[in-house]
Amino acid sequence: MLSYWEHKTWLSNIDFTIIGSGIVGLSCALKLRHKYPVAKILILERGMLPNGSSTKNAGFACFGSLSEILDDLSTHQEEEVLELVKKRHHGLQLLRKHVGDQTIDYFQHGGYELFTKNDNILYQYCLSKIEEVNHLLQPIFNDTVFSAHKNSFNFKNIQPQYIVNSSEGQIDTGKMMEALLKKAQVSNIKILNNCNVKEYQDTNTNVEIKTDTFTFYTNKVFIATNGFASQLGIKKVRPARAQVLITQPIKDLHIKGTFHLDKGYYYFRNIDNRILFGGGRNLDFKAEETAELGQTELVQKKLEEILRTVILPKTDFEISQRWSGIMGVGNQKKSIVKQISQNVFCGVRQGGMGIAIGSLVGTELADLL
Repeated sequence: MLSYWEHKTWLSNIDFTIIGSGIVGLSCALKLRHKYPVAKILILERGMLPNGSSTKNAGFACFGSLSEILDDLSTHQEEEVLELVKKRHHGLQLLRKHVGDQTIDYFQHGGYELFTKNDNILYQYCLSKIEEVNHLLQPIFNDTVFSAHKNSFNFKNIQPQYIVNSSEGQIDTGKMMEALLKKAQVSNIKILNNCNVKEYQDTNTNVEIKTDTFTFYTNKVFIATNGFASQLGIKKVRPARAQVLITQPIKDLHIKGTFHLDKGYYYFRNIDNRILFGGGRNLDFKAEETAELGQTELVQKKLEEILRTVILPKTDFEISQRWSGIMGVGNQKKSIVKQISQNVFCGVRQGGMGIAIGSLVGTELADLL
């Protein structure tokens, strides 16, 4: 039971409540503070730290590999794909502007798409489409985005060339979230952690929010829970777990950049002379369609196998940590940013591109008001 002081200070006369303290939630709160300087703003977070994927991702500042863009072009209209890429690019610029490249260790070392020996048809198809896709993306980047390069990092069991994305970068995910949290605190935005929202009720005049420990009222609610959105009744978002591991430091680790493998279902990079490696949900989509954090033997064994046979074939390594994050996906790649009821709004379904579009989605969410 909360005391009078607790309820009066933290939970009374709330103007705006944001559910979720990831990139979207914090960006939404900061934009609301800019628009409404004296409003009382509260963020509710289910975890000790942001609990979905904002603090658990691989730190790729990317907008899509060539094979992913080609796949999108086969299922979406060309205009839709261009709009997706444009929003991802704009979102990355917005994030960098918000927190600064030095703060988040942003480096544009390029992104490399690798193709396995079994992917020869896809590999040849992607090579044949480089010029066409570059022409398509020219108005957005004013530059040549994709090109083919030889296997300079000496990976094994892959096709002889990578397809390199010169515009792709990388960040330190922890530093990014720490910077956004600091900006929220400086902006007098209150954050309550370990606070799980069970349900809400829009009364048309305000919104009643029930958590696992208390109930309170707020004028407006902004849902920014992404992979957990279905738990609050947003049905067009499915959770998608991404499993990740990281090695112990490796001496003279020469790999630099961000790397995509097997149509983007695997991804890795060098961070602090360690290989951070994630993916594998395509091994069992149904099992990984879960909001439960954890690992499976199937995926973890496959990650270690690829480390041994492709990424570090002549290097001994030890696994230091394993973790997972929860993304929000759906039948469409476009994020859902809309008004749900009189006083409730949502910005969800980042489709694994939260770093790229999270800042923009949060800003658009605040602008719905």
